Amino acid sequence: MEKIFTSVAIFAVSLMAATAGLGLWLGDLHGQTDQAILRWGTVHRLSAILAALLIVLVNSMSVTYFIGTARWCKEVVETYHLSDRFITKSKGIKRRSFPFALFGMLCVVAIVALQGAADPAAGRSGSEAWVSLHLFGRIGLTGVIAGCLQLQRSKIADQQSLIEEVLAEVRAMREARGLDVEHSEDTAISAGV
Repeated sequence: MEKIFTSVAIFAVSLMAATAGLGLWLGDLHGQTDQAILRWGTVHRLSAILAALLIVLVNSMSVTYFIGTARWCKEVVETYHLSDRFITKSKGIKRRSFPFALFGMLCVVAIVALQGAADPAAGRSGSEAWVSLHLFGRIGLTGVIAGCLQLQRSKIADQQSLIEEVLAEVRAMREARGLDVEHSEDTAISAGV
């Protein structure tokens, strides 16, 4: 999961950076009449929407991963009567990751709101005043989003290490009981753990 998350996160942040670069290249579109430039403004808006959706997707992947793996950990601990420390540790990792996912999504909402306020195509008067705020807000919040994604990635790595510990305990317990070990590992792998 860590590799998939990292790949999608890098792509999403790169798309945000490319969209910001396109916006910088276009400059302020207020008063612009050149249709070619206005079409690029539409491309900028659409790529910003795609980048925002990707950021929400990446954060949602993290949330879903922690919900699923925390539940898996609880069920395995209860089934094999392992130490409750695994459940406690899993919940702790999940709880430390969720605020970053939520904050990353809220940053996207803020960027979209700033973009909407600065967009001359919206037809609002006074939107020119929002252009600089949108520019600096987008750059700053993109950095915050990248930081949130990095922190989530490290929590995913922590959760994966915990899963490896649980699997090692299960493996040792199954070996001690003379049960099939390979089958249980294949099941865990096919379950995406």
